[in-house]
Amino acid sequence: MSYLKFDKNLLINLDQSLTKEMLRTNQAGAYHCSTLPGMNTRKQHGLLVIPIPEKENKNFVLLSSLDETVIQHGAEFNLGLHRYRGGVIAPAGHKYIREFDCESVPRMTYRVGGVILTKEKIFISNENRILIRYTLVDAHSATTLRFKPFLAFRESNALCVANDAVNRDTEPVDNGVATCLYEGFPKLYMQLSRKPRWVPEPNWYNGIEYVKDLERGVPYCEDLWVPGYFEVPLRKGESVIFSAGVEPVKPTSLKKMYEGEIASRTPRTSFYNCLKNAAKQFYVREGEDMYVISGFPWGVVLARNTFMAVPGLTLAIDHYDDYRRIMATALAALDRYIDTGDTASRLQGIDLPDIPLWAVWAMQQYDKCDGIDTAHTYAAETARIVDYILDGGHPNLHVDPATGLLHTLGTGTPASWMNSMLNGRPVIPRSGLLVEFNALWYNALVFAAKSGEAAGLDAARVQRWRHTAELMKEPFVATFLNEAGYLYDYVDGSFADPAVRPNMAVAIGLDYSPLDRRQRKGVLDVVTRELLTPKGLRTLSPRSYGYRPFYLGSPEERELAMHQGPARPWLMGFYADAYLRVFGMSGVAYIDRMLIGFEDEMSQGCIGSLSQLYDGNPPFAGRGAVSHATNVAEVLRTLRTLKKLNV
Repeated sequence: MSYLKFDKNLLINLDQSLTKEMLRTNQAGAYHCSTLPGMNTRKQHGLLVIPIPEKENKNFVLLSSLDETVIQHGAEFNLGLHRYRGGVIAPAGHKYIREFDCESVPRMTYRVGGVILTKEKIFISNENRILIRYTLVDAHSATTLRFKPFLAFRESNALCVANDAVNRDTEPVDNGVATCLYEGFPKLYMQLSRKPRWVPEPNWYNGIEYVKDLERGVPYCEDLWVPGYFEVPLRKGESVIFSAGVEPVKPTSLKKMYEGEIASRTPRTSFYNCLKNAAKQFYVREGEDMYVISGFPWGVVLARNTFMAVPGLTLAIDHYDDYRRIMATALAALDRYIDTGDTASRLQGIDLPDIPLWAVWAMQQYDKCDGIDTAHTYAAETARIVDYILDGGHPNLHVDPATGLLHTLGTGTPASWMNSMLNGRPVIPRSGLLVEFNALWYNALVFAAKSGEAAGLDAARVQRWRHTAELMKEPFVATFLNEAGYLYDYVDGSFADPAVRPNMAVAIGLDYSPLDRRQRKGVLDVVTRELLTPKGLRTLSPRSYGYRPFYLGSPEERELAMHQGPARPWLMGFYADAYLRVFGMSGVAYIDRMLIGFEDEMSQGCIGSLSQLYDGNPPFAGRGAVSHATNVAEVLRTLRTLKKLNV
């Protein structure tokens, strides 16, 4: 039985089924995303959404959806599902759904009278092409399938409005047609594995609503172009494959292409396998370069998220070559910035002050992998980054020569991952001495000294790193550890922020910490008591001023709430590390139980993945991006840690 399986009773209840989404990617930046019953509820949803390099690599929805109609004895049964202006659902194809499962590929089963039809979707790896296979499992009389494509040809965060500039022409290709609605876009080739009948019937379908955008208080209604439809007769037991891509394909190759992709997939038969599949969906390969998408459906390539996520997305699932490729690409961009100040990189935010610190942490995780000779791999790069910071190379990282502590400015532009903005200003103006910056800095210094010594680097450099680490131990404790037993979030001059935030979990979860075991335990107790939820750590304690647990409302309201209470699963990785360092093997069972909350999420939200954030109060609903790289990565890294301890 499939680990991810949903029955008729849930699927025909749109109040329940429209909250569940499905994502597939091709590891080249393109994706398919929609709800389980097939109704698009976000403007970013679509069957084929691709980045276009000539358009700044932004994502563009080419094929929004494909309506299927079963025709028998002249009667038409439309399986499509749309919401039109005013909340009108038409057609209501969900009433024919009988089952959905997602073990190897998403498969929907429909029943229309005596007809049983299955639909399976798969993305072709590293190619902007989606295949949909339809199989007529049962039918008692002649059956025809009709396919009606809804086209958008617009940026994924925009909306389409009916216009006279649209190109109405379609050109015939093998077993299909090709079209391009506007200049500057690639052609869309729609082809089938069997010879279809193409009926040109160009028309605008006006007033399609996206209910998630309506809830978010952003524009939510658009018009889509339908150039016509295909018809294919099928007999019982026969299949037909629909292909949509930006290059033509030989129809005779579609069956082999489809079966080859299925053979390469990891079945989603467990919590771990779901997250492993989700992890690979964030990979983006461009020639020799390799990147990490921060999240879907509106994620981009971010430097911070890349370094934070790459160990969990690769090492935790034994993809060591992918780790090395992603790190080679990211470190090349960081080195260019260090050498020249050049920020022109696919990795956005390469100049942010915590990027070098997270880069060292990511290299440290590789160094810890069992069975890999790592002593020399990243020692030189780690040394270079640490010296760069010590020598004052970064314009927004300053080492106090008296204390060794690291200072940054974040009042005008956010310096850390808590980067929500409102009216051009940070919602949380973390500035001065940030707790996780200084914890990561201490950790980087100690790691650089240990790996540098093992690699035979210059002894004077190694001693300098050790000396700075020793220098900052007491000032770190004196600056951040307060009488209540937890760590201030940041200290700026005479102001020490008393808000209870999860950045202190990073400080106690790192391999090397200025805090002793007793101090770590005291901080851990506060984190457990005030921040821990079944979906990760809250971004602010309910007992702190300004707590806003629900990520809801207008864009402004959501920006205010983003780091003021909602929980982040990725912080669970550092919490688990801290817990296991304090309690040792006796903490394994506890952390294992805490992961149950994430396993429950596999059948919620974006099935098989984890959302960007979760409400800080029950029922801890998922919000934001439907699939987020750092969250998947850190839960995978925690699972890997538990597995090693249980061996």
